[in-house]
Amino acid sequence: MTDLALAVVRPGALTTVQDAGRPGHAHLGVPRSGALDLPAARLANRLVGNPEGAAVLETTLDGCAVRPRCAVTVAVGGAHSPVTVDGRPAPWGAPLRVPAGAVLEVGPAVRGVRGYMAFAGGITVDPVLGSRSTDLLSGIGPAPLSAGAVLPLGPPAQPPARVDVQVPWPALPAELVLRVRLGPRDDWFTDTALRTLARGVFRVSSASNRIGLRTDGPPLERAGSRELPSEGMVLGAVQVPPDGRPVVFLADHPTTGGYPVVGVVDGRDLPAAAQAVPGTAVRFVTVR
Repeated sequence: MTDLALAVVRPGALTTVQDAGRPGHAHLGVPRSGALDLPAARLANRLVGNPEGAAVLETTLDGCAVRPRCAVTVAVGGAHSPVTVDGRPAPWGAPLRVPAGAVLEVGPAVRGVRGYMAFAGGITVDPVLGSRSTDLLSGIGPAPLSAGAVLPLGPPAQPPARVDVQVPWPALPAELVLRVRLGPRDDWFTDTALRTLARGVFRVSSASNRIGLRTDGPPLERAGSRELPSEGMVLGAVQVPPDGRPVVFLADHPTTGGYPVVGVVDGRDLPAAAQAVPGTAVRFVTVR
């Protein structure tokens, strides 16, 4: 019987299993999690014949290496990275057949931060609350990859996509423009602070992670010294901690928080936030 599984050879800096996430459990204190660049994960799945929400590997900055125990079709997308099979160059962004026992390696990202490796049949670790995603904040789901770990694969659902031309992957951001709707706590900030948010140039901080995109730049001044009771947080919330530098909440964000939220980023802009490397310029554009 074919061994539908893959073994981890090099786990990389942070490689996790992700799917479309587990929304709907915030009342239990469980974040939604899921692929940060969901469009990239969905496209990689489509290339190998998977449903768009099948579980994939999400790599961070320096890729990873795995050894499938069966011949399998793979697609690597998201962050632009070199791809090799047993040391030989292989295509990025297109379906790729990897023989059983060969080492598939995704190297360091050339552009972007998070890569996606989709395997025909999907990664079939046990789901938790309806999702196979790793949640770094709560610890729910499979642990981040480690050397020697073995992950099960499902049987292929459909034949891989037939690609005769280069697949149009979304461009990765040279500058991150985030549309933000002010509220619910914008009245906690001075008029000068709101102008700074709309006109200032921030940069992606190296302290960013799956929980939130942290920024460096001009601090936003509060209008008073009040304290805020903990309240519910949503994906894309722009929370402002005491240092005044905005944090954009991403997929593993906490479900509650005690710092004021000056606005909420349009969800359509969050995939680009997942691919913005530290130092990338960030501009917030306020919308109604």
